[in-house]
Amino acid sequence: MPTPPLAGGTAGPTHLRPLLDTVLTALHEGATRRNGPLPPGGPDTLTHHLHHTTGPLIPDHGTGPHHALRTLVTALAEGAADPAHPHCAAHLHTPPLALAAAADLAASALNPSMDSWDQAPAASALETTLTNALAAEIYPHTPHPDALVTTGGTEANQLALLLARERHGPIQTICAANAHHSITRAAWLLGLPQPVVIPAPTGVMDPTALHDTLTRLQGPLLVTATAGTTDTGQIDPLTHIADLTTTHGAELHIDAAYGGPLLFSPTHRHTLTGLHRAHSVTLDLHKLGWQPASAGILAVPHHHDLTPLHHHAPYLNAQDDTDAGLPDLLGRSLRTTRRPDALKIAVTLQALGRDGLADLIDRTLATAHHLADLIDQHPALDLHARPTISTVLFRPTHTDDTTVATIRRTLLDRGHAVLGRARTHNGLWLKATLLNPHTTPADLQRLLALVTHTSATTEGSTPR
Repeated sequence: MPTPPLAGGTAGPTHLRPLLDTVLTALHEGATRRNGPLPPGGPDTLTHHLHHTTGPLIPDHGTGPHHALRTLVTALAEGAADPAHPHCAAHLHTPPLALAAAADLAASALNPSMDSWDQAPAASALETTLTNALAAEIYPHTPHPDALVTTGGTEANQLALLLARERHGPIQTICAANAHHSITRAAWLLGLPQPVVIPAPTGVMDPTALHDTLTRLQGPLLVTATAGTTDTGQIDPLTHIADLTTTHGAELHIDAAYGGPLLFSPTHRHTLTGLHRAHSVTLDLHKLGWQPASAGILAVPHHHDLTPLHHHAPYLNAQDDTDAGLPDLLGRSLRTTRRPDALKIAVTLQALGRDGLADLIDRTLATAHHLADLIDQHPALDLHARPTISTVLFRPTHTDDTTVATIRRTLLDRGHAVLGRARTHNGLWLKATLLNPHTTPADLQRLLALVTHTSATTEGSTPR
């Protein structure tokens, strides 16, 4: 077998073009075979089919690039949970924009490594421009805000707690019961005290309980609020929380992984009033930003807030190189090798502009409200609450938790729909997290028909 060609250089595009034709054909073929939001049959059926279809992954003699691409990409697409399907709406799992995926291909072909300037000259400059621009969106009133590109909300939250620890020592974190699990995990990883968890009886942080907790505890303290919970999409009362942290001398981190992009919508940005008062903010553009994963951001109000992340490795950022003007990139992440995820984000922002991104956000949130209206008007369904962002909780009327769970798994097993589950103070609910701006009212009607039909056939067979 001849030496395989490379993706880079002037000849790279010529080598890529026929391979991409094979990939695109395989993606289409796999999606056609699946013909739905996910493959039917459940895990065992899928695993058996995948192994049967792909054959050994490390054969003695290679099958060649086109055969391998055709076989494996078709199998992956056929067995995918496809977030581009309107009935795939369980999680904060976005259908990426085609232009962002195309930009990601360019990033893969060029393969800059963002740990030293000599591996990523243009990519590092582009990332700096992007992070400065995004930081200015979150902190418009500070002269030198900054941001880092992360793998997502989990890494960004971990960095936020790390920076607070480096400023204050073993800081005590305070979060509400609605906080993302990564807050507790970050405290554990960093050797910090276990977070103090205060109630969220209505789905958001209780300011009275926060006041009592801040009064009772000794500093240093870090309050972590949430702008877009994973269960209900609700936003904590950010201004009230910021006032309390200011009064008590505590710091504030806001996990806006889900809700942060609302900043780009003139219609909805008011829901994030107070965001700029946080000492750090998490943002995830592979959620309500339609980017291929990963596309996370951690923003801080002052560039010097990131100084504790500086790290020295002579082969990457020798002091004389830095003194000579080569940018030092190691302090931009805890990772060493990392992809130029800034490219796809920058392409998307430039291509769509503020008005284009606002239209996607407004369209998606309007679809969630339309789904809530349909549920409200349906005699066989109960709506938990009006959506804050694009998450809608609902369930069949007079249904217990076991039946709700069974309905969800039945829809998964049949390959009909991917819905999530969320538990609130009054039981288990089906969760529709709408992130597809192409979803139509007819798609929503069909989704609810699938749920009610499945409910009708499940009720009689599920023990009460």
